[in-house]
Amino acid sequence: MLKKIMLTVAFVGTAYCGYQVQPNGITVQEVLGNAAKALFGYTCDVVGCSRTDSGVHARCFCVTLAKKGSNALETTIPPERIARAMNAHLPDDISVLTSGLVDADFHPRYDVVSKEYEYLIYNGRERNPFYAERAWHIPTAIDGAALSRMQAAAACFVGKQDFSAFRAVGADTEPGDAVRTVYAASVERVGDMISFRVRADGFLYHMVRIMAGTLVGVAKGSIAPEDMPALIAGKDRRKMGVTAPACGLYLNAVFYPDQT
Repeated sequence: MLKKIMLTVAFVGTAYCGYQVQPNGITVQEVLGNAAKALFGYTCDVVGCSRTDSGVHARCFCVTLAKKGSNALETTIPPERIARAMNAHLPDDISVLTSGLVDADFHPRYDVVSKEYEYLIYNGRERNPFYAERAWHIPTAIDGAALSRMQAAAACFVGKQDFSAFRAVGADTEPGDAVRTVYAASVERVGDMISFRVRADGFLYHMVRIMAGTLVGVAKGSIAPEDMPALIAGKDRRKMGVTAPACGLYLNAVFYPDQT
């Protein structure tokens, strides 16, 4: 069978220096590549839908596999069984959830229509070991009024805007290349866990983490939600909140043209 295969992958990013292969540490892409070589017997091109920072997690990360230098994967394994076969060669913190055929010209990154991230804030008074490295622990109580302010501020993210104020200092995007369209942004609380979700056609470096840090600033009263439109228009990173730690960030969903 000569076809390109797409995998949907979930991973806990705590032990990895992000997704993309780099010289200073082990990455998710490297581990997937090693597993593919062990399974198929040759080196594969492993192409991901996004880059993720060290410590960032993913519930749905899309990857294509093809024999290095080609647009096809040479194997007799049925496409839907490649997921289980790959998992036999992967550590417990990385799992292939599904596998299937895609067109040879499909690109998991450039064909993306939008992505959704979730940021988790654990607001219990004492630390919880089950959420260590899985959520940002904010022990100061965020009450109903503070949550309402966060929700109002998050609503201001929606729309096509220049998000320079949410771009990390030193990011490799040009000053005029910070326009993104945010389709949805919401804040919800269930028990002690606060969830910030945002879906957009693209994200700047550290954009979601700066948004999350800004929302915590809103909850604490250092940033007023009614000032958010002007702050976004001002494009000044220094006036936004801190960059939230990577441990609370999850790539939650990836959408392609054939998906709603």
